[in-house]
Amino acid sequence: MDDSGAITGLLRRMSAGDAQAQADLVPLVYAQLHALAARYLRGERAAHTLSPTALVNEAWLRLANEAGVSPADRRDYFALAARRMRQVLVDHARRRAAAKRDGGQRESAITLSSLATPRDGGEVDTLALDQALQRLEALDARKVRVVELRYFAGLTMDEVADALDISRATAQRDWEVARSFLFQALQ
Repeated sequence: MDDSGAITGLLRRMSAGDAQAQADLVPLVYAQLHALAARYLRGERAAHTLSPTALVNEAWLRLANEAGVSPADRRDYFALAARRMRQVLVDHARRRAAAKRDGGQRESAITLSSLATPRDGGEVDTLALDQALQRLEALDARKVRVVELRYFAGLTMDEVADALDISRATAQRDWEVARSFLFQALQ
């Protein structure tokens, strides 16, 4: 069984109450989650206090402590994990901003290289990104799911379409509209 099938099988065992399944899941997903976290933090300021390991561990704890959350498969799991990592980054930025309200430096955020065109690539304020995603969600929640799956979870466009049960063309259009919306909102 490939990693995807093994992960899905373990998730099903977890939702059925198998306590050992979570322990078995860790070695299969940790490296992938760590790579996602490293990618998120690559665009952070040099003195950022969160490491990829800390980001993964905090997101893992949040996922483990959520009652009633049982991802159906690998894609669903990584989408949830990506959302939790985003929440950890936003919470971290809020704490930092609160500590620096006396005019300190703004929290710089994720470089949205996979959202950006070469001329647009730069750092984005984490809180501004979160606010932009919240505004977009009020208009069209599916477009935010596309961003979360594509950018934060690192899924391919085909996987995004499959996860959302939409065509690849619709997923691609949603991705392009969401990117345009975010660029406008963040300028």
